[in-house]
Amino acid sequence: MPTMTAAERRAHEKREYDAFLAGCPSRLLLDRVSDKWVALVLAALGEGGPRTGDARPGAPMRYSELARRLAGVSQKMLTQTLRTLERDGLLTRTVTPTVPVTVTYELTGLGHSLQGLMREVKTWAERHMDEVLANQQEYDSRDVR
Repeated sequence: MPTMTAAERRAHEKREYDAFLAGCPSRLLLDRVSDKWVALVLAALGEGGPRTGDARPGAPMRYSELARRLAGVSQKMLTQTLRTLERDGLLTRTVTPTVPVTVTYELTGLGHSLQGLMREVKTWAERHMDEVLANQQEYDSRDVR
């Protein structure tokens, strides 16, 4: 195995994780974080869980709180999303042996680093929705031949 200089190593790493390349593994991560439920779960967890008695931003949230916060998410989709985020190291799942069992979810440091971006995307979408809808309406009304 040949020895690489620091510059060669950086060049190799840059090549290895270039999302513009078809075989780059970072594409899988981009695909995952572009999912609406991932974005909304991260945004919700970043806001904290007032029903757990801790309304601090980033406070743990129970499964049922997340389900209520994310209107329209199915139990199956929320469970899959949470498992995937836990597997990726973006959140932790804590089971407390109470009756009934209490399960909470909390962002990890890695999750917090992504959560801010996801919240900004959510906020951008909310702020610009009227403009996007107007553009869609204008586009759809064009006489395209």
